[in-house]
Amino acid sequence: MAQIPFVRDHQFEYGQIEMLAPGIRRLTAANPSAFTYHGTGTYIIGTGTVAVIDPGPDDPVHLDALVTGLQGEHISHILVTHCHQDHSPGARALQDACDAPTFAFGPHGFVPRSHEEGTEEGVDVDFDPDVRLVHGQRFAVGKMEVECIHTPGHTSNHLCFALPASGDVFSGDHVMAWSTSVIIPPDGNMADYLNSLQLMLERNDKCYWPTHGPALRTPAAYVEALIAHRHQRMDDILELLAQGPLCTAQMVKPLYPGLDPRLIGGASRSILASLLYLIDKGQIESSGDIPLKSTYRRVI
Repeated sequence: MAQIPFVRDHQFEYGQIEMLAPGIRRLTAANPSAFTYHGTGTYIIGTGTVAVIDPGPDDPVHLDALVTGLQGEHISHILVTHCHQDHSPGARALQDACDAPTFAFGPHGFVPRSHEEGTEEGVDVDFDPDVRLVHGQRFAVGKMEVECIHTPGHTSNHLCFALPASGDVFSGDHVMAWSTSVIIPPDGNMADYLNSLQLMLERNDKCYWPTHGPALRTPAAYVEALIAHRHQRMDDILELLAQGPLCTAQMVKPLYPGLDPRLIGGASRSILASLLYLIDKGQIESSGDIPLKSTYRRVI
């Protein structure tokens, strides 16, 4: 299996805004979990006139620390990478406090009946930005220019936000330093995710700031490792299916030995995303109409 150089040396204090680089600060929400690592990192970019990226969960303590820490400054933009429950719900309370518009690609593309998507965070079904952004769009936050990068895969509406002048990118859940992203069909899509990784690889950005975990100072090498990992995972699936037909539940243990039980749902759905990718490539086929309960076999 391709090795990913995960980074886990993230130091911080809940309730304290960290200064990370000129014009870049972060406040980490106290919502640690198997899916969020230490919690949601809410970024503040600019000085005086600022934008807030991913206000986080609906947490009054986190919001109060954010608003208090920014007293005397003007919040002009509330930016959201995507609308999972650990990223966008705080936007509503923050908007009430500062009256700034919300900006994102759009609402969640597909909402499952359970609204759970296989993770404990789930989907913020009520989020719809005041301003819908498109790939390549640029706008000003004070003296800083922000570029939008549409990176579907984790979700269809996922956006990264770049600062072209400094080479910094706020990568949301698309690229994280501590873990791989969960891809949950049908809104999450493996082909889209791989294409979005390739898009990021072709850029010349210097540093990624994920919403969860520490910065990535050598992003190109890391993205290459992520791409290799996903292709190796699909090769492993094909090798398993060479032994006979299997359903997703039967693939979790051999593909993820020693997996934290809290992550079994997410792992099953990421396997499903790979299976659907391989079906589109004509390498496997499904025996049923319910993807998570279907049996898959190789096409010889």
